[in-house]
Amino acid sequence: MIRSLIENYKPINMQEEQDKKVMLKYLDTFPDCLTRNNEFGHFTSSAFVVNQNHTKVLMAYHNIYKSYSWLGGHVDGSSDTLEVARREAMEESSIKNLKLLTKNLVSLDVIEVCGHIKRGKYVTPHVHLNVTYLFEGNDKEEVHAKIDENSSVKWLPLDKLENFVTEENMLPIYNKIIDRLKKITETL
Repeated sequence: MIRSLIENYKPINMQEEQDKKVMLKYLDTFPDCLTRNNEFGHFTSSAFVVNQNHTKVLMAYHNIYKSYSWLGGHVDGSSDTLEVARREAMEESSIKNLKLLTKNLVSLDVIEVCGHIKRGKYVTPHVHLNVTYLFEGNDKEEVHAKIDENSSVKWLPLDKLENFVTEENMLPIYNKIIDRLKKITETL
């Protein structure tokens, strides 16, 4: 399922073209790349959740990275990346109602992860082979942080993300998704 999802994805720039090749190579080379057992890199799935008028995005303050970031997580053996993105968004924010805006992926990214401590153990540097889905949520719905992973969950203004995101490598990814959101919104 994940292979066909990536094979059928139409990259929108050179970065995505290259990352698509890398992801397919990982699938061919590492039978365990859907699990964290692969210490070089493994698949993750993210949810970019916007409000109803597409002016805000729901983000969590990630305790490890000290930055607001999208919702999502490791696929942990599942090839149903859509379900992983939905489940992780709900778990990390306690949002209950999510509407998928497009059945297609909106971003494909190989993301560097620096070495860090998680739950008292050192995690070596590796990459996340990430796929992203676009959801819509109600910004009036009550949200709560998942304390073991994040310390805050907020609806942030799309046009001011640089004030909340300290991971510089993530801003181009978020901006790419925002551009896609605008194109998708034109067709709705």
